[in-house]
Amino acid sequence: MLYHLFHYLQEFDVPGARLFDYITFRAGLALALSLIIAIFIGGPIIKRLERYYAMMGGEDQRDLDNQGRITAHTSALEKIQRTLNNLEESDKDKMADVAKDLEKDRKSKTPSMGGIIIIIAIVLPCLLVGKLTSVYMLLMLVATLWCGTLGFLDDYKKIAKHDKNGMKGKYKIIGQVGLGIIVAATMWLSPDIVMRENVEVHNRQANKMEVVHSQEDVRGTQTTIPFIKNHNFDYAYFTRWMGSHAQTGGWLLFSLIAIFIVVAMSNAANLTDGLDGLAAGTSAIYALSLAIMCYLGANVIYASYLNIMYIPGSEELVIYAAAFFGATIGFMWYNSYPAQVFMGDTGSLCLGGIVAVFALLIRKEWLLPLLCGVFLVEALSDVIQTFYFRYSRRRTGVSKRIFKMAPIHHHFQIPAGQIRYVKFQKPVNAIHENKIVMRFLLVSIFLAVLAFATFKIR
Repeated sequence: MLYHLFHYLQEFDVPGARLFDYITFRAGLALALSLIIAIFIGGPIIKRLERYYAMMGGEDQRDLDNQGRITAHTSALEKIQRTLNNLEESDKDKMADVAKDLEKDRKSKTPSMGGIIIIIAIVLPCLLVGKLTSVYMLLMLVATLWCGTLGFLDDYKKIAKHDKNGMKGKYKIIGQVGLGIIVAATMWLSPDIVMRENVEVHNRQANKMEVVHSQEDVRGTQTTIPFIKNHNFDYAYFTRWMGSHAQTGGWLLFSLIAIFIVVAMSNAANLTDGLDGLAAGTSAIYALSLAIMCYLGANVIYASYLNIMYIPGSEELVIYAAAFFGATIGFMWYNSYPAQVFMGDTGSLCLGGIVAVFALLIRKEWLLPLLCGVFLVEALSDVIQTFYFRYSRRRTGVSKRIFKMAPIHHHFQIPAGQIRYVKFQKPVNAIHENKIVMRFLLVSIFLAVLAFATFKIR
């Protein structure tokens, strides 16, 4: 709204109105707004969620203080306190068990649905400083609200209906598939979603290769493939046997891939959300990385230098990515260890869906396995664990595990030898939750650097 207002004020030569023409200015403003909004609305929303949790869970299980905040379960804390009083300082094992009981008690009292904070902190700045006539911005806002609503319904059923399983998995998959179809169809049919392919041309006078972009906008199925000489790849290559309908076949193939990526990323983010600050922190790194990639691809000068495709009009996604980054950082104000609120499926399904749709729009979906390596490993560890658990039970009658617990971030929390029938188990000592999160974030930063290196490593 502010963008369109200041664009109108330019006709009257209002000082400072032209600042809104600069992507960097609006991106910085969106980041600041999202960060401020997340921090300031976080507290009131958490208090309301605590009251709601108390009402749904019953006041006999959760006590409220005079400000309406959930306090610890009285009977549990009294039991733990009595145990502590009877322990000697040398009895470290029992003290460790007591610490675990305290941690479980804390997490059981922490409200979920905190993803509402992230969604509001993304949507409001985009509405204020974004260009609302841009199909890129509108599509990202639709994806945000779509995935957020899907996750909210799942969380609501868990809390209000006292159903720990929440929404049935098939309904979540249907919702995610629906978003993939919307994204693919919009990219296929919208005349505003175009690209200009980069081509290497030999300059005989200077005796060197130069990168030039076609002057015509093309609505094609080209994408970016890392680690090869020519980054560009057309999905229509696989459907060239269809003759004159090869391009249509390419779009249908792209649609199937888009659906798979949306479903996979959304569920991978959901699995990653298991430790305080892990999903939000990794998503912040992904948001910043995608913002830079988008900025480079939306600028013809940088695109030519890096020899990547130029996507005109996609610079509006930088505004969205800045708001996304600010929202996740602001959410970590409350979600970092020890968490005051969990994002729940409202946030985790939304984060994965956002990353997937964003990568599809800037034609970088094949960089996701490298960039979002933490999401990928978390999802694979869960799939491998489930498969081997069922396979071993059928073959030997005893359910065995590859990891001590899946997703893999829980594997590092459990002391060696605590769980039986673990294959390939190494004597890994239990690691504190906060250290696991920080190490995963460092790995995410390293993978993001490698993702950018692929622009030149080919």
